[in-house]
Amino acid sequence: MALDDLDPDALYHLASAVEWAEYQAREQIDPPSIAAEGFVHCSWGRQVAGTVTKHFAEATDLLALQLDAAAFGDVELKEEDSYGSGQTYPHAYGPIPAAAVTRTIAVVG
Repeated sequence: MALDDLDPDALYHLASAVEWAEYQAREQIDPPSIAAEGFVHCSWGRQVAGTVTKHFAEATDLLALQLDAAAFGDVELKEEDSYGSGQTYPHAYGPIPAAAVTRTIAVVG
């Protein structure tokens, strides 16, 4: 993992290299979670290691997409504990413009 390259206070969305290519083609980050839960899952840099361990243990080409929330347009960003874990995570309530990605960092590869 390139966790040393992550800013602990920056906003990230985790995606495979294939997903990132698809998002770029559609010009928006619009994973299935939008339809299923109403939002895009995100993490602060300090949360990425735990998110990777819990949800992406089998991933082989995972990227951390660093996001500029100021470039989200009308998409609302909320900090929530959706699953009663005792920890809040940032959620974007709508597709995130692909242009909001300021850099990509390979965290599993």
